[in-house]
Amino acid sequence: MERFHEEEIEEPVSPTGQYLTSSSLSVYILGVLESEVPIDDSQTVPLLQNLFLPINSRFSSIMIRDKNGEKKWKKVEVKLEDHIKVPTFPNGKSSNLFLYDEYLDEYMSTIAVEHLPQNRPLWELHIIKYPTSNAKGTLVFKLHHALGDGFSLMGALLSCMQRADNTSLPFTLPSSQRPKASSISNTKGFFKKLPSIFFQTISEFGWSFLKSKLIEDDQTPIRSCAEDFKTRQMTISDVTFSLDLIKDVKSKLGVSINDVLAGVIFFGIRLYMQEINLKSSQTQSTALVLLNTRNIEGYKSVKEMIEKTNSRSAWGNQYAFLHVSIPELSDSKYANPLEFIREAHKDMTKKKNSLATPLTGMLLDMLRKLRGPEAAASYLRSTLRNSSTTISNIIGPVEQMAVANHPIKGFYFMVAGSPEIINILTELQSLTMTIMSYMGKIRIAFGVEKNFIDKQLFKSCLENSLEMIKEAAKKISA
Repeated sequence: MERFHEEEIEEPVSPTGQYLTSSSLSVYILGVLESEVPIDDSQTVPLLQNLFLPINSRFSSIMIRDKNGEKKWKKVEVKLEDHIKVPTFPNGKSSNLFLYDEYLDEYMSTIAVEHLPQNRPLWELHIIKYPTSNAKGTLVFKLHHALGDGFSLMGALLSCMQRADNTSLPFTLPSSQRPKASSISNTKGFFKKLPSIFFQTISEFGWSFLKSKLIEDDQTPIRSCAEDFKTRQMTISDVTFSLDLIKDVKSKLGVSINDVLAGVIFFGIRLYMQEINLKSSQTQSTALVLLNTRNIEGYKSVKEMIEKTNSRSAWGNQYAFLHVSIPELSDSKYANPLEFIREAHKDMTKKKNSLATPLTGMLLDMLRKLRGPEAAASYLRSTLRNSSTTISNIIGPVEQMAVANHPIKGFYFMVAGSPEIINILTELQSLTMTIMSYMGKIRIAFGVEKNFIDKQLFKSCLENSLEMIKEAAKKISA
């Protein structure tokens, strides 16, 4: 990175932003929007200039170091043509839309691990004009995670979009109502629960620390532990579920939507393991579940998010992670897969009601202050390396989005890494999963290690997982 005079510096990079742009980690977010109509890119430049760049100064800034070696954001002139990519695929010999699905998959796999140049703002827009089985065209935003987390970037995206049905109305989000649960934030009975909270916190924090530093998950059909990092590649796929179906299971079990989704994913992972290796369905496997730490309801306006005094919805990276054990697949749980949901609910509730997560944040901050951001990034890297998968989710609007008169029929995202530093997905994890709600659907996307995880079989196992859970839930009296 270049060094500049102090008076040219605009904004310091947040601690989390420093972790995500270190020699240990370099993390990107791919936002994929599927167009209902063929893409006309004639308005791309003015839309980016007038809508996207004004959202936040980071979209027109590069990351540099000041005279003290501290990372800062420096505003620069943006040459939009350098950020817009329009690939050319080989001509198909038939009208079969699936031909371009393969080309798109290959293209996505390539850009997922490509390094973004450091001498220009850390984002790109890829415009794929070819039809696939899912869309008439595809837009892919690639943004460095240091620009903001999923909450920030989703809020930014919504500010660039309009409702397809009525441009004068705002977007609405799915109801976030969930069953009432005890929380350490409730003052009533807090002191009575204090001893339990204390021992639970020590237990959970100790386990999280050991998992991050010493205890690795077993080698399984979803965790290769291969050493040829530079030759390993990822491929991306997804599966779509009905949000109403997830809500129906949620209501019958008295848990949250996230609990149901975690149960579906965990059961699907164990089904896949069993298909590949019967014994692997009872191995030690852990998921890192990422949480948005903002205590808010819904997305705020861009103005609210970038207002520094509004810490409850501030722009940036505000998330934490939970180590959640993936339940083993026994004969009884195979017969009643709802146990995967109940265990996920019990485990995540217990962890959320301890102070382990804020203690982990304090540990990272202490490492940064005492040993520098590279030490904190190294801790995060080992946390990823020792676990089997990472799961994150974003809530999208209920209504259909549109941009420049292009209705968006599908929307999902994926997290990826840069091989020029370290490819965190294919070196550290063979499987990464994301969850996105949009237009009454749940889209679960997964990035898998190529030639190690069979993505079609994995997708089938997720679908079978939900089907078996749905059938088991039907047997519960309303």
